[in-house]
Amino acid sequence: MYDLVIRNGTVVDGTGSAPRSADIAIEGDRIVAVGVNLAAGEQEIDAEGRLVTPGWVDIHTHYDGQATWDPHLTPSGWHGVTSVVMGNCGVGFAPAQPKRREWLIQLMEGVEDIPGSALAEGIQWQWETFPEYLDALEATPRSVDIGAQVPHGAVRAYVMDERGARNEKATPEDIEQMSAIVKEAIEAGALGFSTSRTFLHRAKDGEPVPGTFASEDELMGIGRALGEAGSGVFECASDLADENAEIAWMHAISKETGRPVTFACLQGDHDPKQWQRLLAACEQSAADGGRVTPQVAARPAGILMGLESSIHPFVVKKAYRALAHLPLEERVARMRDPEVRASIVDDETPVASPMVRFMTSAFHKLFPLGDPPDYEPGPEASVAAIAQREGRRPVEVAYDMLLRQEGRELLYFPVLGYAEGNLDDMREMMLHPQSVFGLSDGGAHCATICDASIPTYLLTHWARDRERGEKIPIEKLVASQTRDTAALYELNDRGVLAPGMKADVNVIDFEGLRIGLPEMVKDLPTGAGRLLQSVEGYEYTICSGQITYANGKPTGAMPGKLIRGAQPAPNSA
Repeated sequence: MYDLVIRNGTVVDGTGSAPRSADIAIEGDRIVAVGVNLAAGEQEIDAEGRLVTPGWVDIHTHYDGQATWDPHLTPSGWHGVTSVVMGNCGVGFAPAQPKRREWLIQLMEGVEDIPGSALAEGIQWQWETFPEYLDALEATPRSVDIGAQVPHGAVRAYVMDERGARNEKATPEDIEQMSAIVKEAIEAGALGFSTSRTFLHRAKDGEPVPGTFASEDELMGIGRALGEAGSGVFECASDLADENAEIAWMHAISKETGRPVTFACLQGDHDPKQWQRLLAACEQSAADGGRVTPQVAARPAGILMGLESSIHPFVVKKAYRALAHLPLEERVARMRDPEVRASIVDDETPVASPMVRFMTSAFHKLFPLGDPPDYEPGPEASVAAIAQREGRRPVEVAYDMLLRQEGRELLYFPVLGYAEGNLDDMREMMLHPQSVFGLSDGGAHCATICDASIPTYLLTHWARDRERGEKIPIEKLVASQTRDTAALYELNDRGVLAPGMKADVNVIDFEGLRIGLPEMVKDLPTGAGRLLQSVEGYEYTICSGQITYANGKPTGAMPGKLIRGAQPAPNSA
């Protein structure tokens, strides 16, 4: 008798093979059989009419602080994610000298929009070095598996102190010390190293992330540490302004060290077809012995604008700022006053930042989110188009929309990935053979986005609901979010439903799968808020053979573990 049998499900096994009817038998934390008419289980799940998939492997999250207090890593845990990789974009909390703790918090707050008060209250500092950080993570019970990367910002500040924090050039001695720290971390079980080279990533004090201007010598020195350790991924967020130079150093590191380098590959309005050149460069890298992997998104990197969000079209206006401190209910009441309304919509306060000016005035890219949320709206649905049809100014339409639902209405502003007004380019990026799915940013951007639901969105939008273009076969989507994401980080024991593999499984009501409207929930330490998206349709989520969620509710099982380094594939798989 098996410990658990999932019977009669439609199995999408993560290999890319077509769905098939099969049973899955589990003993302990492993799958031991996949077939038909398997023997009985001590516990059984009737999955007839349900999808059965591997647990999602999300490789781009920012739970570095939350992982020390939240055993479920919500909201990712709600969305069928059983393994996460954090420590992306060069920010994190180890290594950390005691005097640098507050600085690391404000760095994370500025870059990833996680309330610093929540981090300061929630993190119980039990480490200084990165190996000690891993030990602290390992000691915490949880329902999902977690893996961590070494962040460039923390390493730079640890070695160079204020020089590193202020992006001064590293000396050869600095590089040698940083490389030693990274090698030690990889050997202790870190899954990789991450850095940021984008001007969008700034600390709360306005300084660019340490490492933004790192020389090629510094990057190569740290990359060689991964090569010497024989493990780990080099992850990078970059503006790719000089794309040839950026791809060149990524290729050089990958080719010399044998380690994969992955970078955020997104579409911007300023150069809508740059992604095509970037994918071609990745192909050239592979042909020359490198492994530069584009990490692509499955829906646009967008901002959710609302009166409880950190940005909307009126936050820059002096007349609105006079009310911004008021509780939501009182603020809405004041904003409904005709005189107040007129003062705000007619306010022409100058905006210095070109990016902020664009996001608060580009009404052709601002859309009602809708219910259910629509992340591929047509141009006719924009605030600008609605205003033209109604003979009103876009600023008036946006103002009135934000007051709906007692001020809890959300408007959607797709910043990256929507230059052509549809997701056809994104679909092509997703289907590229060298691409890997990422960029959900789980745990981050608490007051502006909620993209931890992207693994669910793969099924609801791309496999089932899309109307404005071609869909993607469900077997491709599942393999891309399980086998392929796991393989990049050499987590070869998961992501596929096969004998010998780790028993991480989702049982899903595909037709009933629904992503809820984002809502601001004040459940972080100190009562700080974050946007969360609930979900319906995950009947069971299983991690290491134990049911961790049943019908969307945690069962109390805590089989999650710290992932220390590459995981070999079982011989029987």
